Amino acid sequence: MTQRRPLFSRLPFVACLAVAMTLGQTGHALDRVQFTVIGSGGDTDLGEALRNASALLALENGEDQPDQVLAAARAEYGRLIGALYAQGYYSVVVSVLLDGREASAIAPLDAPPRVSRIEVRVQPGPQFRFGQTAITPLAGGTELPDGFAPGEPAQSGLVRQAVTAGVDGWRAQGHAKARVTGQDVVADHPNRTLSARVGIDPGPRLRFGPVDVTGNQRTRENRVRKIAGIPQGETYDPADVARAEDRLRRTGTFASVTITEDEGITRPDLLGTTITVVEERPRNLSFGVEVSSLEGLDLTAAFMHRNLLGGAERLRLEGSVTNIGASRIGDGYNGMDYGLRLTIDRPATLTPDTIARFSSEIRHLDEPDFRADQARLGIGFTHIFSDSLTGRVDLSYSFIDGTEISEDRSSFNDFRFRSLSLPVALTWDRRNDRNDATRGYFIEAEVKPFLGFGTTGSGVRATADLRGYRGFGEDDRFVVAARIQAGIVSGAGLLETPRDDLFYSGGGGTVRGQPFQSLGVNVLRSADSFKIGGNHFLGSSLELRTRVTGNIGLVGFVDAGRVDVGSFFDPAGDWHAGAGIGVRYATGFGPIRLDIAGPVGGTTGRGVQLYVGLGQAF
Repeated sequence: MTQRRPLFSRLPFVACLAVAMTLGQTGHALDRVQFTVIGSGGDTDLGEALRNASALLALENGEDQPDQVLAAARAEYGRLIGALYAQGYYSVVVSVLLDGREASAIAPLDAPPRVSRIEVRVQPGPQFRFGQTAITPLAGGTELPDGFAPGEPAQSGLVRQAVTAGVDGWRAQGHAKARVTGQDVVADHPNRTLSARVGIDPGPRLRFGPVDVTGNQRTRENRVRKIAGIPQGETYDPADVARAEDRLRRTGTFASVTITEDEGITRPDLLGTTITVVEERPRNLSFGVEVSSLEGLDLTAAFMHRNLLGGAERLRLEGSVTNIGASRIGDGYNGMDYGLRLTIDRPATLTPDTIARFSSEIRHLDEPDFRADQARLGIGFTHIFSDSLTGRVDLSYSFIDGTEISEDRSSFNDFRFRSLSLPVALTWDRRNDRNDATRGYFIEAEVKPFLGFGTTGSGVRATADLRGYRGFGEDDRFVVAARIQAGIVSGAGLLETPRDDLFYSGGGGTVRGQPFQSLGVNVLRSADSFKIGGNHFLGSSLELRTRVTGNIGLVGFVDAGRVDVGSFFDPAGDWHAGAGIGVRYATGFGPIRLDIAGPVGGTTGRGVQLYVGLGQAF
């Protein structure tokens, strides 16, 4: 009689067997890829390009299943050959061995249970040069790539670029259906040359025809066409199509926009287009927080409706409460300010690139030297001349009613200003990144004539803001950023100018390390001294930014500002300066900023200031 052993007595063996079977099927770290380039002549650029293209090296040191390894190995041939063609090598031999077996000979569904050794051997062969090169016919003004010429390295990408340039040249002149009709690309191995001859059929010259709209749910079709601004009846130009897409995107109403051309031509020479849009959710709520050790906590909240009346009108209602818990400034206090602003923008008014605007605002200001209630009502237009140049004009009525406080806080003086203004501004933005620039410049200038009523004077207020950025080192690891600000009020007397049109210095927007609006000018009223803003201002900032890691950066900076009366560098004016260091943490929507600064010049501040916000200081 055979005695049966209890099942649990065999559990250790079963468990070990299961583990062994599992390990046999799981992936393993690819730390055994031997990658060899034979006969490259020490061309390190070629070796680096091949390694970057390698699918197997991309899997190296990762946990991967054997079937994944086989798939990467089978793809390795095409990836490496493509990289070699791109460098002008056409006598190519590539071998990929998995434990001695050529990967191309292994069926996709016959992956080995385990791969212990991987060898990649690449023989680039000689580099080829261009023999004959011709793209015909070419539209007038078409520029082919510089390297697409006899005797130059025969990089395959140059052939594609030349063909694309040839077709695009005809399309830019209205031949929307230009196409390649024949191509003769021949590699002459004995002579190590590559000849490329491509023929193009320009097709007829076309005009923009009917415009269809699809995908819109809440936005009216006629408004989509109006915003896009495709010039029906005019000669076709792909740049007009790109501009139309940009106009629709910048409304904020649409999550995606595509414009496609009809396959056929409407007789006699009209090319129809179809605008396909996907609308964003119409409502959005956002919040903002900024902290300064002296100016306190700033809170903002905004509600936005992206499509108020079905014509991509954008309503924005923004409320703010600032200087919460602000510290004492001199002998006074920077109290809490609050305000509410309503703005309605309507795109494609007058022209497809013109935005009409209605705005209204109420504010209460509790500054160290005055308290005031302010209201403003305005209408205006913004015109987008190009991707980098924008113009703005507004007609605005402003009312401010408040009380000035003497420096010893023993005397008060009421004021009231009423004015009608017409600010005109231009913004030229050539930064490579508006949230974190490393190259380029930004220029903004505004001229604002104003007409005063009652005791308010009339004159002109002009301001300028210039910023420049220059990167150095690998991937612009170091950046020098500089800023100059200037302002002047002319025509109206100092005491006749609305208080919010005068200039102060100090705080995060001008001189970090100095208290907010701590620098102004002193005026006498009945033997009491009152501090107000000046009618001339100069400010400058210099930053050295460096990236320490992928997300962490350090900044050293120095700021200076000067406020004058009557003229720049007037004896009655004064200046101050601040300096400090900061930390930046990069995010997908701009860096988080932490700056610590203190005064280094002037008599308006003492101690250390802390600033926290989103985005670079400028």
